[in-house]
Amino acid sequence: MTHVSVATPPADERPPVTIFGPDFPFGFDDWIAHPAGLGSIPAERHGAEVAIVGAGISGLVAAYELMKLGLKPVVYESSQMGGRLRSQPFEGADGVIAELGGMRFPVSSTAFYHYVDKLGLETRPFPNPLTPASGSTVVDLEGKTWYAETLADLPPLFREVADAWAAALEDGARFSEVQDAIRRRDVRTLKALWNPLVTQWDDRTFYDFVATSKAFSRLSFHHREVFGQVGFGTGGWDSDFPNSMLEIFRVVMTNCDENQRFVVGGVEQVPRGLWRHAPERLAHWPQGTSLASLHGGAPRPGVAKIARAADGRFALTDRWGDTRHYDAVLTTCQSWLLTTQIACDESLFSQKLWMALDRTRYMQSSKTFVMVDRPFWKDKDPRTGRDVMSMTLTDRLTRGTYLFDNGPDKPGVICLSYSWMSDALKMLPQPVEKRVELALGALAKIYPGVDIARHIIGDPITVSWEADPNFLGAFKGALPGHYRYNQRMYAHFMQDELPPEQRGIFIAGDDVSWTPAWVEGAVQTSLNAVWGIMRHFGGSTHAANPGPGDVFAELGPIELPE
Repeated sequence: MTHVSVATPPADERPPVTIFGPDFPFGFDDWIAHPAGLGSIPAERHGAEVAIVGAGISGLVAAYELMKLGLKPVVYESSQMGGRLRSQPFEGADGVIAELGGMRFPVSSTAFYHYVDKLGLETRPFPNPLTPASGSTVVDLEGKTWYAETLADLPPLFREVADAWAAALEDGARFSEVQDAIRRRDVRTLKALWNPLVTQWDDRTFYDFVATSKAFSRLSFHHREVFGQVGFGTGGWDSDFPNSMLEIFRVVMTNCDENQRFVVGGVEQVPRGLWRHAPERLAHWPQGTSLASLHGGAPRPGVAKIARAADGRFALTDRWGDTRHYDAVLTTCQSWLLTTQIACDESLFSQKLWMALDRTRYMQSSKTFVMVDRPFWKDKDPRTGRDVMSMTLTDRLTRGTYLFDNGPDKPGVICLSYSWMSDALKMLPQPVEKRVELALGALAKIYPGVDIARHIIGDPITVSWEADPNFLGAFKGALPGHYRYNQRMYAHFMQDELPPEQRGIFIAGDDVSWTPAWVEGAVQTSLNAVWGIMRHFGGSTHAANPGPGDVFAELGPIELPE
């Protein structure tokens, strides 16, 4: 989706849209890049241990920054490092991977890209539909198939849907004004525009917004149906139709759905790279120290229990029964695990916060990948001159099919199916071979002359995040009325007003953030926790570089009445 009017200056003449708010418009990217650093910890607390529950991007960003401050993070991981940044290699093919979790990262994720750049990783445009990176796109809907390289190649119906969506955002949310405030980082204007939307749309769904908008109400039901099934930007939107409209506003206003890239060789290199990286500047620890060296090479096992010990510290017991005490704890696992997989002392959080953690609603997600002998989809059909296969959006079982060219000397990868919610649940009981069979059957109806199966090599790879006991779902999808729950979780790092028995344990992760399913939310909430832990140990930020907690009273998300 591109929301640029004819009166708008060219994009390269304007500041970029970044994930700057809108709920909490704080420049996390500026904070972590400032030459003064994030702050300091009193020397007498240097070397103190902090437990980090979870070695995903949120846990490892926090561990990395806390290590730089002179603390000793102790990372616990119940499964594998990276969390939902999981890049699974195909057997026997060097550097050919399936991105099982996060795979496309908008350039507006500037705090995340700070770490990507620090590690020197290469990124390339993601092959989303109707983008140059995809080459071509096929839309298959209600048994009809269209081939396109740009939106202009599709029938007028699709332009009508795209225009209606842009008009609905403009009319219902003052979209251009909000984005302009984000570009300029005009905090006062942004808060004035965003806060009324919170009260107006917290109780209403995405579908409500679409169906009642002036733009869509002038069109047919079929237009809404096409928008849900196919959509624009990253694909269909219907799996999000029950979600709070606020969540959708945040995605489109911060360009999460545009200008996305992938990490060459797999995004798991980011968390694993932070694990091994030795910072240029760090307090207390000798030069060359890394998280890996502090841990002797590997994180500790998964956590089974978190409790308050008799000495007032936190007692963490791992899955093998070893108990260790810490002055502070950061949990970055998905919140449901604190009630299902980890015996977490109820007194550590208020009942209001437990309600918020328990009410978090996770969306299902399924992907199925195959490796193929070559990027055969670039072959041209001699009759039409078109690509024999394209990035595909459909209302069939596969929903989204993505094609990844790893270069002329490597096999290609096809994500046969990427689906969410009820479409993902259709795959849940199926073994991987059946999933491939079903996907190939659906694609054969779209590409009747293409024998995909004969190109498949190696074993397929699949995932259903809701079936994994370490996740119980792919990402949060807030429902109407969930704003208060999100605000409680997000603001929890501000602990001065908490009773003593609830201080010292922090939460972070994309499900704590305002932008679930996007890695930037995990990074930003992690940095909030770093500020909170720094303060918990008596530290503070540099006067020239105030942190998120220093300005939270002024810029923090509004609180709705209970």
